[in-house]
Amino acid sequence: MDQDERLLHSSSFGAAAAAYAEHRPDYARAAVRWALEPAPGPRVLDLGAGTGKLTATLVALGVDVIAVEPDPAMLTELRRTLPTVRSLPGSAEAIPLPDASVDAVLAGNAMHWFDMAVAGPEIARVLAPGGILAGLWNVMDDGVEWVAGLARVSGSAAIGPRDTPASWRAETADAHLPKTEGTARFGSPVQAEFPHGQRRTAASLVATLATRAGVLVMPEQQQEATLGRIRAFLASRPETAHGEFTLPMLTAVLRVRRL
Repeated sequence: MDQDERLLHSSSFGAAAAAYAEHRPDYARAAVRWALEPAPGPRVLDLGAGTGKLTATLVALGVDVIAVEPDPAMLTELRRTLPTVRSLPGSAEAIPLPDASVDAVLAGNAMHWFDMAVAGPEIARVLAPGGILAGLWNVMDDGVEWVAGLARVSGSAAIGPRDTPASWRAETADAHLPKTEGTARFGSPVQAEFPHGQRRTAASLVATLATRAGVLVMPEQQQEATLGRIRAFLASRPETAHGEFTLPMLTAVLRVRRL
């Protein structure tokens, strides 16, 4: 994905902020605890916080969290649902915080949108010595046969290479590094996965997939066709055709330490 395409995709969520808030999953607490385990203190920045899915988990864990989000509609939704959290407009490339002001920077389903040539130095700037950067992604367990079938039917715009466990590891292994030459700001990455099954119906799973960036930027006719294929597949499967079911998911984490 080139820079213009990444910008188009990353800026697509605002128009679907309410649906994103309603249908996107939160993050496994065990995954967030693991991400924060080596942090030198309790001050955490949720960077690219969106509507506050990860922010809410951080609040529940009792850490001192600040949320930063570039999209005004997403930030409005975050402030509506989490009015007591300090939340600021800003981006990974321009973080509105002082030097060494946080002990960890976490990004929920967001790090792949960062321009790490610019964001890497910015994140390192706001991190205290020995601070942690961690990216978290919710992925579907395509080791389950019907989930693998769903991924095939949906296409990469709805369930992409970061959305299933095996390909997630390869796709995110260097997510903390700049795509162009630059000084290394972080140490070697460690990756881990944590179970995080989600209760869904066919309709709510379709609504969740409709909030994916690749689907949001589709022309309307293509979007309707893609979602129609997904509905038909879910209606054809005994696991998903009748009422609620558990969608097998994992919260996957990439963690690095500031050098």
